[in-house]
Amino acid sequence: MPKAIYENIYKDLKQKIETNVFAYQELLPSENTLIQTYNCSRNTLRRAVSRLVTDGYVQTMQGKGVRNIYQPAAQTAFTIGEIESFRESAARNGHRPFTQVLLFTEFAVNEKQSQYTGFPVGTDVYYIQRLHYLDDIPLILNHNYFLKESVPGLTKEIAENSIYEYLENTLRMTIVNSKRIMTVEKMTQIDEKYLKMNADDYNCMAVVSSQTYNRDGVMFEYTQSRHRPDYFRFYDNAVRKPV
Repeated sequence: MPKAIYENIYKDLKQKIETNVFAYQELLPSENTLIQTYNCSRNTLRRAVSRLVTDGYVQTMQGKGVRNIYQPAAQTAFTIGEIESFRESAARNGHRPFTQVLLFTEFAVNEKQSQYTGFPVGTDVYYIQRLHYLDDIPLILNHNYFLKESVPGLTKEIAENSIYEYLENTLRMTIVNSKRIMTVEKMTQIDEKYLKMNADDYNCMAVVSSQTYNRDGVMFEYTQSRHRPDYFRFYDNAVRKPV
């Protein structure tokens, strides 16, 4: 089955759901109609729909069809199960994104940094501090470590726009998976300064640490994302398997 056909159908249906072409709780067009629309096989369409089910966009109902169950987040959302850029996440939830690069440098990973990033000691990396705004509110402080040999030509200007767009569209990198750990950690002075939080109201941060790999099995990124707790929501779509 050509992956491009399945991926294109999935992306088109997802975009139509997110932009309310198919309203919340509305049934999507019938399977036969969609097969004709996309000029594809039944198996290809069902694979695209199956991924939408996994991602929490639709629900299949035997004898009735496929129902849109997607609702955009009222506040910022970090979606487990997908790897998406900050700008992609903002667009998905209907927000205006802006990114400010606070620090852009490079160095060789030391022993302490190796322990929490997973990069071997001596590895050359780009280190970037980025402050992400949604609708003019500073919400996420990112500490990014990118493997220098995997991301040649990375610049501050690229980091202010979209690093993933540069990786995929310019460097033609295929990003495959990301291992994530979510913790609650004490707020630091840097968090308080840039995220405009009052220490009397909040003393903890929602922190998502991730190690991301390309199709060659190379870990090219370690990122620690520190989120304002009053705007943080963590979404997952769990599917119960038959016992």
